Amino acid sequence: MPAFSDLGLSASIVDAITQLGFEEPTPIQTEAIPALLSGRDVLGMAATGTGKTAAFALPLLERYVVGEEADLPLVLVLTPTRELCLQVSESFHSFGKASGAHITPIYGGQEYGRQIRALRRGTHVVVATPGRALDHIRKGTLDLSQVRALVLDEADEMLDLGFADELEAIFESLPDHVQTALFSATLPPKIAHIAERHLNDPVRIRIAREKTAEGEAPRVPQIAYVVGRNYRLAALGRILDIESPELAIIFTRTRMEVDDLTEALRARGYGIEALHGGLDQPTRDRVMKRARSGQIDAIVATDVAARGIDLENLTHVINYGIPASVETYVHRIGRTGRAGRTGTAITILEPREHRHLRAIEQITKTRIEIRSVPSATDVRAKRLETMRKRLEDVLEAGDLDRFHVIVEALGDSYDVFDIAAAAIKLADAVESGEEDTADIPTFAPFERPRRERSAKERPHRERSRTAEPGMTRLFLNVGRLSNVRPADLVGAIANEADIPARAIGNIEITERFSLVDVADEQAEKVLAAMTGVRIKGREVQCRRDNGPVRSGDDRFAQRGRSDRRGPRR
Repeated sequence: MPAFSDLGLSASIVDAITQLGFEEPTPIQTEAIPALLSGRDVLGMAATGTGKTAAFALPLLERYVVGEEADLPLVLVLTPTRELCLQVSESFHSFGKASGAHITPIYGGQEYGRQIRALRRGTHVVVATPGRALDHIRKGTLDLSQVRALVLDEADEMLDLGFADELEAIFESLPDHVQTALFSATLPPKIAHIAERHLNDPVRIRIAREKTAEGEAPRVPQIAYVVGRNYRLAALGRILDIESPELAIIFTRTRMEVDDLTEALRARGYGIEALHGGLDQPTRDRVMKRARSGQIDAIVATDVAARGIDLENLTHVINYGIPASVETYVHRIGRTGRAGRTGTAITILEPREHRHLRAIEQITKTRIEIRSVPSATDVRAKRLETMRKRLEDVLEAGDLDRFHVIVEALGDSYDVFDIAAAAIKLADAVESGEEDTADIPTFAPFERPRRERSAKERPHRERSRTAEPGMTRLFLNVGRLSNVRPADLVGAIANEADIPARAIGNIEITERFSLVDVADEQAEKVLAAMTGVRIKGREVQCRRDNGPVRSGDDRFAQRGRSDRRGPRR
């Protein structure tokens, strides 16, 4: 396996990689970096978690950014989701910080003014979602005239989300002869068509998905807790109390989540350090030193920042939310339980993410045990048991003579057992702080029994299923008669409302209308954004679902009369 220095990268870029903990390039990096450094177009097929971001970020920083002043963007990277946009931006920033690279993320959900100011100050690399990028292009606030390289990351997902038209419009706005790299987990006909039209004699790279070695994942017990979003922090605190890890890594997706969760846990009395791409090397070294010496309870980290970490005293990996991919999940939990050591993998997820957990089980061929969040009584009992063991250690160690005088002085007036109990009560009050008595609702796994229906039944089947907890069901007046597909709805909602695709749940499409579940916290945003939008040429009316009725036709007839009367006031 070659080293990064063997791939044609400069010393400054290699130093940045080394400081981030990268030791050797992955297969996709080994093949893509030299090709992109030489100016070739690249068509790469590789799954998430194989190191694609570094495979295009490192050579494009080297080729176009190092030594250049920040002005109009030189590199444009398109990603399907806001989350991936932030993740790729963070990676570019980490790789190019020492070279003075300026990175500007452009995504929905953030105010335009802030993004416009960043673009006006000058930048080297713009990482954007297609919808927001096209908005800026049409407003004249994103000038692509100097762009020399374009990357389409997770191209198949972008097409699944309905961004085909936006991609074509962005291609038309680019200068001629732009170096182009397209990365995709699969190569469906639409991706092949884009590659044929827009890539010039590309280097084709195909990296097979790494198979989890048989018996690898089960070495580490895997546990999941399903709780509502508002209860995740309280649940995490109780889990830390019950598990009492020697050292844990708590994974979140973004730098902002790392900072927020770190402060929240510190406020609850835990010894926590943050680890993300925004930290300088001395700070990172200090965090690692404290972790190895047992001075902290946990590290809160992003995947990018945690690369290359191997801590012998790491006993727990905790996913604060469902990981972005199966590869990410396997890679995270593989950090503990190494070399015969024990370890535990825990995932805290929302009810709407439950189906992703089952997908992880199916692909990894492992069982993830779903448990109830520990109660306040469980935590109290655990704390007292821990104190009992510590008292045994103190009694075994001896050297108690100077404390005997207090017991003797009180012994004339109080029972010796009451004196000991009072001492334990005082110690418990000091350690436990404010008592946690909050109720955390427990969600049962969602099983949807299915009954096979005849062809005659299917057009008129009953629709009695309600949205899962944490989701709101919305009605849109477009369906199969308008040639609407799930991807059209997901793409339209994610783009127009500027929400992540993972906030969109179940979709049901009938002949004349569609029902879409969205996360509760995103419902009002979607309602405001979607009314009046056109999908497949038809103007959409969007409202909260009225609930189940006898059949799809009855439901539509009821809504149809409401639609003819005009929108409700």
